[in-house]
Amino acid sequence: MGKLLIVGTVAFDAIETPFGKTDKILGGAATFIGLAASQFDVESAIVSVVGEDFPEEYINLLKNKNIDLSSLEIVKGGKTFFWEGKYHNDLNSRDTITTELNVLADFNPVVPENFKDANVVMLGNLHPSVQMSVIKQMEKKPDLIVLDTMNFWMDNALEELKEVIKEIDVITINDEEARQLTNEYSLVKAAAAIHKMGPKYVVIKKGEHGALLFHNNEIFFAPALPLEEVFDPTGAGDTFAGGFSGYLASTNNISFSNLKNAVIHGSNLASFSVEKFGTARMEDLKREEVNKRLHQFKTLTQFDIKLT
Repeated sequence: MGKLLIVGTVAFDAIETPFGKTDKILGGAATFIGLAASQFDVESAIVSVVGEDFPEEYINLLKNKNIDLSSLEIVKGGKTFFWEGKYHNDLNSRDTITTELNVLADFNPVVPENFKDANVVMLGNLHPSVQMSVIKQMEKKPDLIVLDTMNFWMDNALEELKEVIKEIDVITINDEEARQLTNEYSLVKAAAAIHKMGPKYVVIKKGEHGALLFHNNEIFFAPALPLEEVFDPTGAGDTFAGGFSGYLASTNNISFSNLKNAVIHGSNLASFSVEKFGTARMEDLKREEVNKRLHQFKTLTQFDIKLT
C-alpha cells in the first residue's frame, strides 16, 4: 500500500453562490485532498493546524476516512483559519469577503515519523516556506512531489515559490496562474517555461473546461464532465489534486501514461465535489458512484477514426 503525505489547510469556509449561502462549514485544501484520496487504497496523513474551536465531529469524520491526524496540530485557545467568499453567476469568478489566518499565521509543519518515507507528497496551497519545510523533513526523496499553488504566492513570495518549484516533480495550477508565472499567453509555451524551472510534469487546470497535462513534448487533455447542476466550486481544484495524488500513491507508477489516468481520476472526483456545498458530497461518496462516472468519462472521449 502506498503512502500519501498531505500538507495544506484544514479550515472553515463560508460560501455564497447563486444557489444558496452557508454559515461556517468544513473546508480547507488538505480536507478536500484527504477526502478525495480516501477513495483509493492508500495510507494518508494530513499535516496542518486548527484552533481549539475546530469541532470534534470534523476530526472524527477525517479519522473515519482512515486519514492519519497525528500531525494535525490543535492550538489551545486558538482560532481555525477562516475564508469567506461569494461567487458570481458564472461560478468561474469570485470575491473574497474575509480571510482570517488565525493559527495558520504561525504554522510550523511537523511531518509524522511514519510518513517521512511517503512515496507521494501532496503540497497543498500554502506559503512556499511551509512547503519547503516539509520537503526538507522527508528522510528519503519521494517518488513524486506534487505542488499546488496560486497567484497570491506569485504576488507575495515569488522567489521562495521558485525555490520550491525547483524541488518538485509535478505542479498543478490554473491557466491564469500559469500565464502569470511565465508571462506567456500560450499555455504550451507556459508549460515549456515551467518545465525549465524544474517540474517534469505540468498540470494546467481550466475549470469547467478540463485539464491539460504536459511532459516534454507530450500533451494530454482531460475534459470536465458536463454536469446538470453545479452548486459550489470551492474545493474542486483541491479535490482534483487529491484524486490525482491519491491514485498515483496507490498505483506506485509515475509513468506519463499513468499520470494520464491520474488526471482523469482527479477530474472525475472533482465533478462530484461541486454538486453540494463544501465537503458534503465527498463525505458520503460511494465507490460505485465513482466507477460509474469514470465510465461516463471514457464514453465522453472515446471514438473510432480511420487515419491514412
